[in-house]
Amino acid sequence: MKNCNRRYPDGVKLTPAFQGLRCFACETAHAHDRLQTVCTACGLPLRVDYTISASTLPRGDLRGRPASLWRYREVLPLAAGEVSLGEGFTPLVQLDARTFIKDEAQNPTGSFKARGMTVAVSMARALGARALVAPSAGNAAGALAAYGAAARLPVVVAMPDDTPRAFVDECRHYGAEVNLVPGTISDAGKWLREHGPRADSGAFDVSTLKEPYRVEGKKTMAYELYEQLDGALPDVIVYPTGGGTGLVGMWKALGEMRALGWPIDKVPKLVSVQAAGCQPVVKAFVDGADKTEPYPQPATRAWGLRVPSPIGGFLCLRAIRETHGTAVAVDEASIAPAAAWLAAASGVDICPEGGAAWAAVEELRASGWITPEARVVVFNTGTGIKYR
Repeated sequence: MKNCNRRYPDGVKLTPAFQGLRCFACETAHAHDRLQTVCTACGLPLRVDYTISASTLPRGDLRGRPASLWRYREVLPLAAGEVSLGEGFTPLVQLDARTFIKDEAQNPTGSFKARGMTVAVSMARALGARALVAPSAGNAAGALAAYGAAARLPVVVAMPDDTPRAFVDECRHYGAEVNLVPGTISDAGKWLREHGPRADSGAFDVSTLKEPYRVEGKKTMAYELYEQLDGALPDVIVYPTGGGTGLVGMWKALGEMRALGWPIDKVPKLVSVQAAGCQPVVKAFVDGADKTEPYPQPATRAWGLRVPSPIGGFLCLRAIRETHGTAVAVDEASIAPAAAWLAAASGVDICPEGGAAWAAVEELRASGWITPEARVVVFNTGTGIKYR
């Protein structure tokens, strides 16, 4: 599918390398000049493809660019006109000689969700969306509300009714309509499908991996690690996994960096971390399955990990296995102490999901899976203050 701007609204320009959309599962091509959700053939997530070579984005061209994720514009869809609040290029905090914390709490609205929303909202606006909707466990709703406000588009979100109040207040602060639904994010998604604004009215659903562009924002986390570590990628990346967009995005970025000709001496092992009370990816990995199944009676106070039916679960499994990584479920009782210890040791405001990731690091080191000489990056995906 060739890159073609002529069917886009006036003034919308795509990056030259942007090639089109294909299904991650069945490779069916989809038109990129209109709003797209999931594959029309199999119902699974769509992938953004680029025509990439060593001349697309030489490393030296990054010098002097603004410290935001849009510095990697050549491997993002839009050439200009993005909806941005200054997201990306978050600090990489060194804990000790072999351990680093990627602090995503420094993004707008305090979480990594800003990365996905800047690209998703930018593309939705460019393609004519008149309103934005999404279910959320908390952080995605806040990010969508903020970027929707910046794009001058109304936002409707649904969240579980036990979501911490700070997330609800944040969304309303940005002018979003908030609907609280009994149950989990899956129930919130069902409520929106039954009661939310309809697509035929111009409303567009930007749910995790149910549109193609949030992955593109999230993948920039891997590009940043490459730059911040001077091309020496870590041995292990430990990532708390709910819907899995960040894990899938970094896996995608690793392939793109190789296509760009950036020297990579090793591919980091990707570790998916979930809570014992909601572990669809971990269970599928341990069972040797190639897709996840809905996790029964999901329960965890790390709300971002309470995603019982991730549509991209099969992609998380691919990412883990292709990088020779692993998947770990941590006990609920270990999450808060791990977050508190890491915050006190680093000065980073660790969220429960970050605490789960740190608890997994400790388990993997104790078992020997993470060796003493291994360089490790652990992701803190958001600020902890919203949970208190």
